[in-house]
Amino acid sequence: MPAFARQDKPEKQEEKPSSPKQEQPAKPEKQQEAKAPKQEQQAAKGQQDQQQKQQQEQAKSNEQQTQHTEQQAKGQQEQQQKQQQEQAKSNKQQTQQQAKGQQEQQHSAQRQNASSGAPQRTQEETAKQHSQPELRLSSRGSGRIPDERFRSNFGREHEFRMGNPVMVDGYSRFQYGGYWFGYVQPWPAGWYYTDQFYIDYEDGGYYMYDPYYPGTRFAITVVI
Repeated sequence: MPAFARQDKPEKQEEKPSSPKQEQPAKPEKQQEAKAPKQEQQAAKGQQDQQQKQQQEQAKSNEQQTQHTEQQAKGQQEQQQKQQQEQAKSNKQQTQQQAKGQQEQQHSAQRQNASSGAPQRTQEETAKQHSQPELRLSSRGSGRIPDERFRSNFGREHEFRMGNPVMVDGYSRFQYGGYWFGYVQPWPAGWYYTDQFYIDYEDGGYYMYDPYYPGTRFAITVVI
């Protein structure tokens, strides 16, 4: 090979290792864009937690208010019931006192009338008494009422209203205690058939008494 053809090739220069590229820091705007969604999530969660807490507190407050209202209503109802019971008791006592007072007044009036011998008569009572026919008298009989029957229906403790006489077999009669009675004497002046009477046995015979006229008696006979 010719000498001029042999030219030495230049030796390859050793390639120097290239230094690694340094990473450039992220720009602040991109970092902020990455953080924004996370912050929004945290803020939304905080608001949600706060709303739940407020709702729980409100529900608790409502429950307490309801309980307080129910207690007040129950207390008012119990108080009203107590007042009603006391009022009913008071009304009952007042009614009893009034009834007792009226009864005492009636008894007092009866005692006064009996002591004075002049009971107060209404015009209707007077007219009715005067319209009755004259009594058809009976003779005194010897009939007797058994003592046991007499004690259970007759005597001072057993007053009754006789009512108007009726005619039986041509004689004036009235019935009381299971027996018929006849009139032996004329009807006493001032006595009314509507008065209270009682029958007693004295001096061998039966007599009728009018408490309005103490000390006066009226002879009757039992018809047996």
